Amino acid sequence: MSKKIEVGKKILSANEEYAQQNSKFLTENKKLCLNMISSPGSGKTSILTRTITELKGRIAMGVIEGDICTELDAQRIRETNAPAIQIETQGSCHLSASQITGALDKLPINDLDLIFIENVGNLVCPTAFELGENAKIVVLSVPEGDDKPAKYPGIFAKSKAMLINKIDLLTMVDFDIDKVVAQAKKLNPGIEIFQVSAKTGQGFQHWSNWLIESVKALQLQ
Repeated sequence: MSKKIEVGKKILSANEEYAQQNSKFLTENKKLCLNMISSPGSGKTSILTRTITELKGRIAMGVIEGDICTELDAQRIRETNAPAIQIETQGSCHLSASQITGALDKLPINDLDLIFIENVGNLVCPTAFELGENAKIVVLSVPEGDDKPAKYPGIFAKSKAMLINKIDLLTMVDFDIDKVVAQAKKLNPGIEIFQVSAKTGQGFQHWSNWLIESVKALQLQ
């Protein structure tokens, strides 16, 4: 008699144990952790380097970088003098909670207010794996098109905030911001939306203020 093994459920169950461990660790240390998810090339690393630079002296940040291969993104973060831990997934399309546990051990946690997780470029797989973060942040860049919330609703429904990046290119491509906002709000009425350009800095003041307030709110708990 054959026995059915529900592999997917077992993988998610094991991941959830590590996620709970990470959440407990972050809560006890009062550290805000944001899991940034997007398609490849949306500008996550550029957003992070500008964010770190803009908030230097006000919020101390560290980054956990997830990529299939190379330390290129972690090197870019380190050039801002922020600590960065690179995780190479060797083919996996998402980071796991156990990998985050190991990375948190390597960061100078006591010196940080905020930890960003830059997940592997993918709008699907990372959505299903909780890492113990406080919130997910989805990034959508203008050149990707304005249909992504409709085509990939899971991540937009779960995210605390959405960054629409590369708005400096709005005049060059066919992208309807009002349509994207309406789709995202339909999926997630409470989602915070920031229109930014990591290249020019446009819109970063609102994003930076939101991060400052989020860190303060957590530290006051």
